[in-house]
Amino acid sequence: MVMMMIMDEKSLHLLHLFVMLLLCMKPALGFNSGIEDADIRCIEKEREALVMIKQGLTDNYGHLSSWGNEDAKRDCCKWRGIKCSNQTGHVIMLDLHGPSSWDNFSTEPLRGNISPSMLELQHLIYLDLSYNDFGWNFIPMFIGHLTKLRYLDLSCANFTGTVPIQLGNLTSLQYLNLRSCNFFLNVENLEWLSHLSSLRHLDMTLLNLSKPVDWFQTINRLPSLSELRLRGCELSDVVPPSLSFVNSSTHLAILDLAANYLSSSIYNWLFNFSSSLVEVDLSYNHLQGLIPDVFQNMKSLAHLSLIDNQLEGGIPKFFGNMCTLQTLDLSWNNLTEKLPLFVQNLYGCTENSLETLRLDRNQLTGSLPAMTKFSSLRELRIGENRLTGFLNKNFGLSTLVLLYLQENGIRGSLPDLTGMSSLRWLYLARNQLNGTLTETVGQLSKLEILDISSNSLEGIISEAHLLKLSRLKYLGLSFNSLSLNLSSHWVPPFQLDIIRLDACTLGPHFPKWLQTQKNFSEIDISSSRISDSIPRWFWDLSHRIESLNLSYNQINGSLPNLSLKFSGFPALDLSSNHFDGPLPLFPSTLMSLDLSNNMFSGSISSLSSITGGALTYIDLSNNLLSGGLPDCWMNFPQLVVLNLENNNLSGEIPSSIGSLHEIQTLHLSKNSFFGELPSSLKNCGLLKVLDVGENKFSGIIPEWIGESLSRLIILILRLNEFYGSIPGHLCSLTYIQILDLSQNNISGTIPWCLNNFTALSQKRSLSATISHFYYSSRGGEGLYEIEYVDNALVVSKRLKLEYRSNLGLVKGIDFSTNKLSGEIPEEIASLIELFALNLSRNYLTGQITPKFGQLKSLESLDLSQNRLFGEIPASFSTLNFLSVLDLSNNNLSGRIPTGTQLQSFNASAYMGNLDLCGLPLPHKCQGDETAQDPHATGGSEDSNIQENVEGFVTPGFYVSIGLGFTLGFWGVCGTLMLNSSWRFAYFHFLNDMRVRLYVKIATNMAKLQR
Repeated sequence: MVMMMIMDEKSLHLLHLFVMLLLCMKPALGFNSGIEDADIRCIEKEREALVMIKQGLTDNYGHLSSWGNEDAKRDCCKWRGIKCSNQTGHVIMLDLHGPSSWDNFSTEPLRGNISPSMLELQHLIYLDLSYNDFGWNFIPMFIGHLTKLRYLDLSCANFTGTVPIQLGNLTSLQYLNLRSCNFFLNVENLEWLSHLSSLRHLDMTLLNLSKPVDWFQTINRLPSLSELRLRGCELSDVVPPSLSFVNSSTHLAILDLAANYLSSSIYNWLFNFSSSLVEVDLSYNHLQGLIPDVFQNMKSLAHLSLIDNQLEGGIPKFFGNMCTLQTLDLSWNNLTEKLPLFVQNLYGCTENSLETLRLDRNQLTGSLPAMTKFSSLRELRIGENRLTGFLNKNFGLSTLVLLYLQENGIRGSLPDLTGMSSLRWLYLARNQLNGTLTETVGQLSKLEILDISSNSLEGIISEAHLLKLSRLKYLGLSFNSLSLNLSSHWVPPFQLDIIRLDACTLGPHFPKWLQTQKNFSEIDISSSRISDSIPRWFWDLSHRIESLNLSYNQINGSLPNLSLKFSGFPALDLSSNHFDGPLPLFPSTLMSLDLSNNMFSGSISSLSSITGGALTYIDLSNNLLSGGLPDCWMNFPQLVVLNLENNNLSGEIPSSIGSLHEIQTLHLSKNSFFGELPSSLKNCGLLKVLDVGENKFSGIIPEWIGESLSRLIILILRLNEFYGSIPGHLCSLTYIQILDLSQNNISGTIPWCLNNFTALSQKRSLSATISHFYYSSRGGEGLYEIEYVDNALVVSKRLKLEYRSNLGLVKGIDFSTNKLSGEIPEEIASLIELFALNLSRNYLTGQITPKFGQLKSLESLDLSQNRLFGEIPASFSTLNFLSVLDLSNNNLSGRIPTGTQLQSFNASAYMGNLDLCGLPLPHKCQGDETAQDPHATGGSEDSNIQENVEGFVTPGFYVSIGLGFTLGFWGVCGTLMLNSSWRFAYFHFLNDMRVRLYVKIATNMAKLQR
């Protein structure tokens, strides 16, 4: 290069002549460039257009690395995804589809914009831009000017907005795929579609077609259409009974209208395509009633899917004559026919063609019929019905590959299954099977999935049960009474992916045969009576593990560094064991974590190692953890459940806790946290349960709790150091059912607006539980939704009671042990759903409103140790469910109202009210003394009564009494003395009465104690 720079102009000219001479001599010398001028077919203008297209795209994974490569710089026809015409050299195909199709090529799509220079490719007949990321841009209108296009695929390419009507210019189009994967594409009208008379394949899945109500008329004007997919398009149900089908297609073979709002009126439209249809999918619509006869004329129908509608009854007999039917899917409907009759209606030529029969989640009844007539049947799904009876060995077929009978009432023992030699998937979970597990299961050499969990099977699982299951991937034996008796030296013939053995007996030692399993993604051996430590080899078995559950055992020891032991988004549950030591480092992509009810100690700073943003669940409650909270909560944007209660944690709550925008339940009770509640909590607007009781929090109760946390159902601030008044903004908590502010330093008056607590003032149907739903990992199933049933420790009836399964039914207010003053607002009496009310140990004054009688659901009422005066309202006698009452140590006066409930309480419930009288107190009221001593008043009416009595009691009266006593006594006792059989019968009768009376009293006492 340096030499060339110093050459003079003459030298450069000579060098140029020399190079030209070499080029002319190259063929004679035997050199070949590999690209002859005659082979260059790329048209320059189109090559430049492709370069411009590349410049508008971000290609991080080298999809377009060959575009502009020196070896093919000029010949764009050799670039990846490009095809040119052999005759003209024009680019006729541009295939840039993304990684969903190029599975082995890349893991990331192209991004960016589509350059208008594409208009230079006027000879394009094939354009595929699917599965890329065009950044929510509109579909370019200029694509509608590539009028020679026959194939156009823009599916799942992150387009948004309205589909341009210019696509109607593509009159040569035969294939059009606009499938959306983001729900953000819509169509204003479909008039442009009717111009595509050559169209054979149309896919507009998940496009919003709710506006064009005449979609069916447009489809009728496509005479060549053979495949139509309008799944999830919000199609309206406006199909008139009579339509014109003059130009409609007679070739329509595949029809997918699933997941729309179609009703049974769609059958009118469907009838006209019946002769050509091969595949029909009307699943997830609003079809009702009996299965119609519109399918009777579909002589070519091979696949019919009507999943999740409201179909009723059974199946028409004409289905037995559908000789081409291979798949019939009627799952998730309301079919009520007896299964034997249902199967009988399929008898006919369908017996030879039917391969898949799915009837899950209906209400089918009856016993299991023999299926041996269906010689081609490979998949039978009839789970989650109401089937009964027994599973016998003649039920299935040697051709059956999948048998799904889960969640029925099938009982009896498991028969010999060797006749079903082709079985690969066997689901019998959640039935009533009993007895022992037959060893013939071990002969099913093709079996991949065995799920017999949640039955009543018992006995021992030996190596013989698993002898030939070399292909087994899924082993589900959970929730039976099974014990695995496997030798520690046994090497299983299989490599499991899913291991579900919860509630089986595996212990006391950690099962050593697991050491042979290297590829599992899920293992659940909870409640398996293991009282051992986890061996070191276990943590290095499988790096594929996504779900680990060892809970409810007696496993001891500490945990190793877990940060490198898992892949994907794992779920970890080691709760209710004897683990100790510090918390380990966790995988950064952890999705759920439950270490509750152990003996872990030290700080929780290792939570900071979880940075993947996938965490949805944390439960570290009931341990010995200490120190402050780490300031890492911004790393958990998906967290729904956080439970840290009953530890030794301390310090202030970091403001980053407000980053938990998805959190629904927060338990921090029984720790030593102090300071004020961080105002950032106002950002957690989805909170339903907030429990920070039994800490050292201070400051005033924030107003933003009522303003921003309007979904709260439970708010517990008990036993802290809050002061100030109860903010009126709390009255905005219309969903509140448990409000506990007890044992603080709160002063002022009780707000008069408590009647705004709608959940406490209106009768409505509520769930017995308070549940939250979050997503977690499960091996082989990806993400799945889990229901977390919340719990709370509620002070009720003077006891701390933990509620879980019935927490949603508990409704109470506790303001006790504060410094509240003023009167009890009568608006509290409008909270007719209250279960418990405790206002004790305050400085409340005034009278008790008679409206308290409205609280018919009240079971516990404590107003003790206040300054209340006046009488106890008579309406208290109507509180029939009241089992705990304490009005002691006030200034109440007058008579205790008469009523069965009020007199049944101990006198201590009324003590300390000096002017209160009447039962059960020993102090009699003034009126009671008058009734017992008539001489005290000297009233004239009483004197008249006395005179009448004295006139009646004469000497003859006493003689009559004596004579009657003598006759009565000797008439009964004398007879019993003289007749031994009568005497025996009489005393037997008295003894029997005594026993009956004793049992009755004991039973009632037990009820009162409860």
